[in-house]
Amino acid sequence: MTVGETVGGLVEAQAAARGSANYFTSAETGATLTFGELAASARRVAALLAREGYGPGTNVSLVMPNGLATVRLLLGAMAGGCCVNPVNLLSSPEQMRYVLDHCDSRVVFASPEWAPRLRELAAGIARGLRVVEVDPEAARLPGERDADETVQLPAVAPEALALLMYTSGTTGKPKGVMLSHANLVANARAISAEHALGPGDRVAAVLPLYHINAFAVTMLAPLAHGGSLVMPAKFSAARFWPLVTGSSCTWINVVPTIVSYLLEGEAPPREAISRVRFCRSASAALPPEHHLAFERKFGIGIIETMGLTETVAPAFSNPLEPSRRKVGSVGRASGCEACVVDERGEALPDGTPGEILIRGPQVTAGYYKNADATAAAFFPGGWLRTGDIGRRDADGFFFITGRIKELIIKGGENIAPREIDEVLLRHPAVLDAAAVGVPDRHYGQEIAACVVRREGADCTEAELRDFCLGHLGRYKTPKAIHFVQELPRGPSGKVQRLKLLDILPAPA
Repeated sequence: MTVGETVGGLVEAQAAARGSANYFTSAETGATLTFGELAASARRVAALLAREGYGPGTNVSLVMPNGLATVRLLLGAMAGGCCVNPVNLLSSPEQMRYVLDHCDSRVVFASPEWAPRLRELAAGIARGLRVVEVDPEAARLPGERDADETVQLPAVAPEALALLMYTSGTTGKPKGVMLSHANLVANARAISAEHALGPGDRVAAVLPLYHINAFAVTMLAPLAHGGSLVMPAKFSAARFWPLVTGSSCTWINVVPTIVSYLLEGEAPPREAISRVRFCRSASAALPPEHHLAFERKFGIGIIETMGLTETVAPAFSNPLEPSRRKVGSVGRASGCEACVVDERGEALPDGTPGEILIRGPQVTAGYYKNADATAAAFFPGGWLRTGDIGRRDADGFFFITGRIKELIIKGGENIAPREIDEVLLRHPAVLDAAAVGVPDRHYGQEIAACVVRREGADCTEAELRDFCLGHLGRYKTPKAIHFVQELPRGPSGKVQRLKLLDILPAPA
């Protein structure tokens, strides 16, 4: 059986306490899983994997969109002592091949549209990689047996590896973040406590499970507090509010990109969404203009949070009480410790910008088969280097201003690109915007920006430059502004700022 603080332990505890309560509902088919059915499912899946030779300690990959079978495979494999590796469906073929090769998985479960491509990729992996085709909404897996519901789960230690998730870096090869059962359980409990979630709460799980936010917040956290989730195959702006209202959701978990999409659509009647206690925004900093506009339009308060794959998603959160939240802040440390330091790792006083560090039970032990990256990721004392630049105020709230690698250094002065983004977003014709540093022979770097205009709105480069001059001054005003259809973003909704350089010519 599972031991201590493990994913399987969470499943079994909820099954024992409230086995007939609903855990999962598929938005596509209406299929449901109670906690009792989930526990039985976990035993069947774990037994199936063991019978096929994938017992405890085996790495198991998934290339599947959201669905009933996806959730059952992920939770059942972890309960059986396997380490799951959900692969980003937005990866390029070369990135996907690298991840599947590097992670040492022996089997990959793939949805029908992915299986043929994966068999081609698997042919180039020397150790051999079995591809098993599975419908994401299937109620049963090939070879699954009812008799296995009585099979005891294997002993799994809290320190055992449960999740291997590869980061989608803008440069270099993806790094495999190693997360243990103890890491996952600690954060599931922290999320539940931070937002005062309980058995009566249901979340709209619209984010993809191959991203840490959905994996930790919408799939695992309900296992800690006994709540439930309703899950579509993917996010749809047109179907979002009908999903929320039709499923009686009490909270929603989104990323800034989704906030932007929802602001472009119609608002449902206030009484229809009156059950929604809060909107949780995560993964990337939410522009204050979008934050306030969302609250005005929908009447739902936003709790801004932030975290990393390396911290099992959230490590910061604004308070549940609306009066105590700070717009523009990612909140206070949640379930962990955090501080701001200089380049030597020395603590900086409140109000002084520097690199943000995190330490706590949800922090990764490091990167899979990458000792150099692991060593570079930590300061002494177990402090994880986030790579985020920010400051802490006197109340313990953290404010993010940018990434170390994305800082614009113009004539020796550090300029946070987010400051420029936020000014551009104040213009009524601008839907989305991101600034980046481009090479310049005089200043070293000059400022350029990519802008997405609102549908039906018009503005010129000169108009936006004048707007920036009035708010930023000449030195921080972009020298060039390029209009685009969309910004390059990762699965979490973060702008992949350095990829702007591929579509934005350097200023003359």
